[in-house]
Amino acid sequence: MKSSVAVLPPFLVLDQLLQSWLMEDIGRGDRTTQSLLSQNSTIRQGKWVAKAPGIITGLPIAARVFQLLNHQVRFVAVKSEGARCEAGDVVAEIQGSLDALLMGERVALNLAMRLSGIATLTNIYVEKIADLPAMFVDTRKTTPGLRILEKYASAVGGAINHRMGLDDAVMIKDNHIAAVGGIREAITRIRSQMPYPLTIEVETESLEQVQEALKYQADIIMLDNMPLTMMTEAVQLIREQDSRVKIEASGNVSLETIRAVAQTGVDYISSSAPITQSRWLDLSMKMI
Repeated sequence: MKSSVAVLPPFLVLDQLLQSWLMEDIGRGDRTTQSLLSQNSTIRQGKWVAKAPGIITGLPIAARVFQLLNHQVRFVAVKSEGARCEAGDVVAEIQGSLDALLMGERVALNLAMRLSGIATLTNIYVEKIADLPAMFVDTRKTTPGLRILEKYASAVGGAINHRMGLDDAVMIKDNHIAAVGGIREAITRIRSQMPYPLTIEVETESLEQVQEALKYQADIIMLDNMPLTMMTEAVQLIREQDSRVKIEASGNVSLETIRAVAQTGVDYISSSAPITQSRWLDLSMKMI
């Protein structure tokens, strides 16, 4: 399987997010837990169990959620990050003060279930083209506040991260082209201002636009919502004129179409589907 390397963001970056989500859930206090238990209450053990098959993702993040509540909580991953699990598998074991376990349960589970769902569906897309050169790429269609983690889950599933934000690279899309009157004008203006070593990607919808993007030396040409016959012709055109240029296919890519798109010879296939259409992987925490 072709895959990218998923790098967990440092907790220096994540802690503020995790703390804000804990504060959202706990509010002015956990009325149930704090009424029943004293702070740093009895040490208890629990286990996390998968209730459906999938790619388990987010266990280090879940561990951090509990440790922010009580640094003595021990969260031990039974399954490796990115490993496949089956329904009924124990994916992690946890031990710590019962109040911390109960207060952190929902935030930790929600994050792991969301991220595991993304990784699971991403992996299905990646496997569809695993024997072909094309690489699967995610997009900026992410949940505000969750992008850094959703992109991480996408990489765990085997995708390549596209831009993390607007500052990563130049991508000239249809509305940019319309705003300045054409691809030539857009590339010319941007090239005179962009810092090294950013690249320029141009979204194209016709062979005429592909020719213009080639003429003005775009680094990456996106073939957006093109029929397969046009896409194949565009790939041949680009390869013949400038082998340096990378080619991305995008638009309405599905599990049914991704293989045919890859067979046109593109370098990258981008889709938001694994993030926008994935189902959470059902997990539960059981005290023992």
